[in-house]
Amino acid sequence: MSLSPSARQRVLFLILCFVWGTTWIAMKVGTTHVPPEIFAGTRWTVAGLALIAVGLVRGETVTIRTSAIGRTLAVALLMISLNQVIALYSLRHTTAGLGAVITSALMPVSLLGFSVMSGQETFSLRQAGAIALGILGILVLFGPSALNGDLDTLAVLGAFGIMLSTLCYAAGTVMARPLMRSVAPVPLAAITNLIGGASLLLVSAMIEPSAFAGAWGWAAGLAWLYLLLAGSLMASIIFFVLLRDWGASRTGTYAFVSPVIAVAIGSGLFGERLGVSDALGMALMLVAAGLLLKRPRGGEPGP
Repeated sequence: MSLSPSARQRVLFLILCFVWGTTWIAMKVGTTHVPPEIFAGTRWTVAGLALIAVGLVRGETVTIRTSAIGRTLAVALLMISLNQVIALYSLRHTTAGLGAVITSALMPVSLLGFSVMSGQETFSLRQAGAIALGILGILVLFGPSALNGDLDTLAVLGAFGIMLSTLCYAAGTVMARPLMRSVAPVPLAAITNLIGGASLLLVSAMIEPSAFAGAWGWAAGLAWLYLLLAGSLMASIIFFVLLRDWGASRTGTYAFVSPVIAVAIGSGLFGERLGVSDALGMALMLVAAGLLLKRPRGGEPGP
């Protein structure tokens, strides 16, 4: 029995939420053993080359109009290069769960804000209310630790780094949607992955060439492989498909679901305690996601 386009999109959305709810843990593991720019640069470069190779086998080529080259470069640098290197260095001083939570609070707001400013979407009170509910859930989940003084100076700086990386990703996302008038999601993912990853490797070779000779270890290797297959090759394509079909702010609703998955996995694997306030915060975030996903059709103009 085949799924309707709407049902298929929701299945893809759930896959996206699960993968990006677990990649924080893999990134945390990898960056404890490998310099962040190398860890990220290698996987995004390999992902881009793999997608281009698959396209060539199928007789497809990645073609970017001359007028869109500048925008494509900006998208790659914002979504991959800047986002990854800032986030991964920040994760050295923050927990994976905290990184996911901060991103979940800021991503929907920044995606909606950038989309409205660019004229891709219109603002609605329902969106604002749902986002406010989701942020309330974030505060309930994360607030007690901050108020108890559990965050040291480096952790606070790491948190600000995660915020900056999120803004980079959101800006790149909104800039990417108009490109889909002439480029399909998979080729666009291929070229942005390749440009973003290669730029990270270039910078690393210039400022820290000795890092390429370092030993990774099996834990970092497995984390890299998971991020490559599930994150760079699968989830990034799903994200571009939903971005084309749903728009930036609705697709960004994953940010209210993926941290719930990250916290739940952290509790199961690392014994992190979950209390009543944690459960309440996660419930509010999921309700907010549901409200945003169910908002009336027709509120988002095409790319």
